[in-house]
Amino acid sequence: MATSLVPRSLFRILYLFPTSPFTLNPQSINPLKFSATRAMSSASTQRLFQLKFDPLTGNSEWVVIEEEVDGVSENTQKPILATTSYLDMLNDATRNRAFREAIDKTISKPCRVLDIGAGTGLLSMMAARAMDSAVGDSKGVVTACESYLPMVKLMKKVLRLNGMERKVKVINKRSDELQFGSDIISRADALVSEILDSELLGEGLIPTLQHAHDKLLVENPLTVPYRATIYGQLVESTYLWKLHDLYNNEAKACDAIHLVPEGMDPIICVRPQQYPMHCDAIAKEVKLLSEPFRVFEFDFWKRPESHAEKELHIKATDGGRVHAVVSWWMLQLDREGTVFYSTAPKWISPPFNIGAGDWCDHWKQCVWFIPDNGVSISKDEQVHICASHDETTFSYHLKAQIPRGEVLQHGDNAENFKLILPPERIAVYGDREWRLAMLTAITNALQGRSPSACMIADDSVFLTLMVACLSKQTLVLSLFPGIRDKGAKYLQAVSYANGISMDSIKVIEKRKSCLTVHDTFEKKVDLLISEPFYYGNDNALPWHNLRFWKERTMLDSVLSDDALIMPSKGILRACFMSLPDLWSSRRRLRTIEGFDHSVTNDTLGACGELPEGQEGPCLAFYIWQCGEYEELSEIFTVMEFDFSKPISPCSGKSQVKVSKAGICHGIALWIDWVMDSKNSIVIYTGPDKRYWKQGVKLLANPVAVGARGSAHGVECCSAVIEASFDPSTGELDVQHSFL
Repeated sequence: MATSLVPRSLFRILYLFPTSPFTLNPQSINPLKFSATRAMSSASTQRLFQLKFDPLTGNSEWVVIEEEVDGVSENTQKPILATTSYLDMLNDATRNRAFREAIDKTISKPCRVLDIGAGTGLLSMMAARAMDSAVGDSKGVVTACESYLPMVKLMKKVLRLNGMERKVKVINKRSDELQFGSDIISRADALVSEILDSELLGEGLIPTLQHAHDKLLVENPLTVPYRATIYGQLVESTYLWKLHDLYNNEAKACDAIHLVPEGMDPIICVRPQQYPMHCDAIAKEVKLLSEPFRVFEFDFWKRPESHAEKELHIKATDGGRVHAVVSWWMLQLDREGTVFYSTAPKWISPPFNIGAGDWCDHWKQCVWFIPDNGVSISKDEQVHICASHDETTFSYHLKAQIPRGEVLQHGDNAENFKLILPPERIAVYGDREWRLAMLTAITNALQGRSPSACMIADDSVFLTLMVACLSKQTLVLSLFPGIRDKGAKYLQAVSYANGISMDSIKVIEKRKSCLTVHDTFEKKVDLLISEPFYYGNDNALPWHNLRFWKERTMLDSVLSDDALIMPSKGILRACFMSLPDLWSSRRRLRTIEGFDHSVTNDTLGACGELPEGQEGPCLAFYIWQCGEYEELSEIFTVMEFDFSKPISPCSGKSQVKVSKAGICHGIALWIDWVMDSKNSIVIYTGPDKRYWKQGVKLLANPVAVGARGSAHGVECCSAVIEASFDPSTGELDVQHSFL
């Protein structure tokens, strides 16, 4: 079972172990990203550390979250793995059943079984049970290899709970660290493993299989899965186009700001990679331009190649613009081809979707963007695509669009100035309504004022350019805490095309807590602005952008007495929601294919049947991509954050009536940003706004609700919600009660 830390986490949970480099994905480690660490354990003590990220400062520190002394573990009830994908995977009944059926068919006699990336040990226990069923008292051996210590601790609890601790040997190592003699005594006859991500390869499948076949497995081993096939489909989609083509989308804006000037098309762009996405959420907007086509096939029972390239000839089934390739994979889990699992979108029909299950968040479809405004094709046209893969990624290029080194008009290589942004930020910057709101707010702020200095507190190159264009006498100071020198190089490249001089823009590299008027060129800041947007915060909870409030406070010494702050305030809003699919993916675990997993619930942050007073964690989601969802109350205000004053603890309380009968699974929370003091310009970021994530607080237990006077006989007609914000941690505590 593969680890997937960070998709929605601001906390990286790592164990410090002797002389080994570490990474967030234990099976596909990248020693270039992380340094080696010293041992932090002894014969009687093991300490689990968490790299805790302070969302209001961007700083991190190590804290002890679990300490084991003489075999007794402390703080074991904390949901330290709530932000991983383990819980969602274990709640995927279709996946679990498919692996169980395939293992029962494949492991039919005693043998040596290796489980790589074993997670809770589910596949290992399935293999041990299959051998027991075949011969009674099995003489086979199951070795579970798992490098992620928190998961190893949890696996041992699961094995003990199910009486399997003597049948499964657990090794706390990566598979390429296994040693013959001490760890394993001979090559394994069978491999059961699930180290797959939405793209298939992203968790190190190819190098893991290569090493396993070279060092750990017999020739022609039994494997579950047996084979994986990648499929793709050409699509036209305005939404997908907006996620990557800033040049053509900003051409429709009315502000005369050129984030991507003509001739500099690649200077702001998304990273050329596949992006996981719940494509069913845009099914009604997608125009299919081809039938599904097979791209690559990987046999787990033989050593895979690191690289491959393939030219595909696809017949267009309709005319339109190819904006993207939507891809998915299908597993054949057994040799005979009777057990399958597919991540295909729901619009796909057999034979390309055999084994497709219900909504889940751990595996999605993938989207590869076709550059610019796509490619126009006609019905029945043969479209030539070059597909390729390396050890961890796939890529697709229409034959006429094979990538090349781009050169800007003035002769410099674009790579030196390129700014890589997330797709949703590209879409925001190309959105006419958003840009008009920002233009109006800044224009109004500048009326009757001639600020000597304006400071951009976040990573917004857009606001930097806009202020420099609208007030050419103002010194624009940009902090760029995330993009830093990349932002400075980008501004140098586009300043001429926007009619501004770099003499009027300064990027300050000094830490904000240390700024003095000397750093602001002896000028007091009259205008402090933020979107807010902080690079690298894509998976953060909405209130983590209150970092702007913290920074506004830290910058107080360089602000003028009448400095204007934009946004002027933030409004925490909420709505009670029906979220059956999301709830199902996060619900409390019981028995999975005959194996009790109840011991994992607290650590994984499961919801449902929680003890009195215990609450589940808040997690960040694009609610519109969470399968079935419905608003059950009006949107209401919980509290406000006044940025004209220094940051301080604050709280709010609100009562709201239920407006629709249904089952309430949770509360959606987000922050709307008021850009001006008149409250007339507001940037909304709620569930109907696709480019922003919302926070979701799943209830301890679902509650049946109904509007007063409805025929459902439901008593819960209103609810009270209370929230408090702690500026020392940046966290929001949310409590609720139904009336």
